[in-house]
Amino acid sequence: MPIPVDRLTDPAVRAFVAAVNAHDRDAFRATLTDDATMSDDGSDRDVEQWTEREIFTTRGHIDVESEKGGGRDLVARYRNDTWGEMRTQWHFDVEDGKVRRFETGQA
Repeated sequence: MPIPVDRLTDPAVRAFVAAVNAHDRDAFRATLTDDATMSDDGSDRDVEQWTEREIFTTRGHIDVESEKGGGRDLVARYRNDTWGEMRTQWHFDVEDGKVRRFETGQA
């Protein structure tokens, strides 16, 4: 059973997941620092290009299965219209209430 988004521990991570699941680009961008970075399966990616391709144009959705590290490390079922569903892990570095870096990959 997924953890409801409103019960995720870290407020910045909670806002990130909520924005992804709502497909709200503006809300999503508001969760990130101006210089936010990310990686996918260990390779750094351009945040704007990756999120457009993997989240927004493909209806990405995160169902969180578990969290640890104060809510900044998640295991989740991630799905989008390109890849279908897969078990993923997410790690978030948060600074001043915003995501400074996120790393994702298959779990």
